[in-house]
Amino acid sequence: MNCFRILSILVTLSLGLQALPAAAQATTSNSSGDPTYDIQSPPAFAMIGDLLVARPLLIAATAIGAVVFVVTLPFSAAGGGIGAAGKALVVDPGKSAFVRCLGCTGDGYNKRE
Repeated sequence: MNCFRILSILVTLSLGLQALPAAAQATTSNSSGDPTYDIQSPPAFAMIGDLLVARPLLIAATAIGAVVFVVTLPFSAAGGGIGAAGKALVVDPGKSAFVRCLGCTGDGYNKRE
């Protein structure tokens, strides 16, 4: 691949990720009574948009984040921020891509603390 294609793909992915909603929806009590799961009922167009646009972009962001994490690992280790870098570059996009329900804005699973 030439540099122009790589640059255009990276710009497209970064602009696509910026278009995703940044704020998580506030957690409310669910109908099942289980405090672990937050059940949402997204509309069909949200599910279709999530399936065709958001999930592929989030999977690509997870893969690119993993590569960036490995490349910047020596610098993160020197600064003592390996955990924060891994969470920001790999875990957060991966959680959004693979854990949340189709069309939901939140991750769908809340850890008990």
